[in-house]
Amino acid sequence: MPELARLLQERTARAVPAETVRCVDGWWLRDAADAAWWVRSVLPHADASDLTSRIAEAEAFYARRGTLARFQITPGACPDSLDSLLAERGYREQSPMSLQTAVTARVAGRLGPPPPWVVVDEQPTRAWFDTWHAVHGGDRRAEWALLERVGRPTGFARAVRDGEVVAVGRAVVDTGWAGLFGIATLPKARGKGAARAVVAALARWAAARHADHLYLQVERDNVTARRLYARAGFTELCGYHYRTATGPEGDS
Repeated sequence: MPELARLLQERTARAVPAETVRCVDGWWLRDAADAAWWVRSVLPHADASDLTSRIAEAEAFYARRGTLARFQITPGACPDSLDSLLAERGYREQSPMSLQTAVTARVAGRLGPPPPWVVVDEQPTRAWFDTWHAVHGGDRRAEWALLERVGRPTGFARAVRDGEVVAVGRAVVDTGWAGLFGIATLPKARGKGAARAVVAALARWAAARHADHLYLQVERDNVTARRLYARAGFTELCGYHYRTATGPEGDS
């Protein structure tokens, strides 16, 4: 399980790619101007003889870029003592997450064929992006640039009702797995099966590209999304969280 969790988190880093990635003895130091903060976090995926020095090196990397250091803490995928050491240094625990997996055929079977009003494109369209951005927000230029950096096959699903894109999501295929990202439904369309249809379409799209397994990350407090994924056949592989440095004025 720890090895699989590490590999899936690294697949995620390729599916949501930073502009700058500095790999130092198994640690991924990532940065991307104006991108979402989780894209700008450290994947500390290797043990180290001197964790204090490695943390300081990461802090210096982010200080040069005018931001605070953040570490993604996935149990078993990073040094056992890192989480407690960061806590001692004043890092705040944030964003408890659930890393989940499923067999693609099981998800496709449970959800059934997607309805005809769901389309999967090989490239992002402006309509797809506008709906995603309406739900998730962020810097439009930076988030569009992130999509253009993805170097692996990607399917962009959009649910269209009455001529409007009401729900979207994307899947990225990487060595037998497909990660699901950016599932988003406009508020007025929630509770009507649009997100379920998007997941069904992405599962079929992934299966056609020989991705036999799916994975995703979901916030632990997102009860609605977790219920959807459970019904689709996803189960938790592990939980993880982030540790964010505290700035000079107590900001994080």
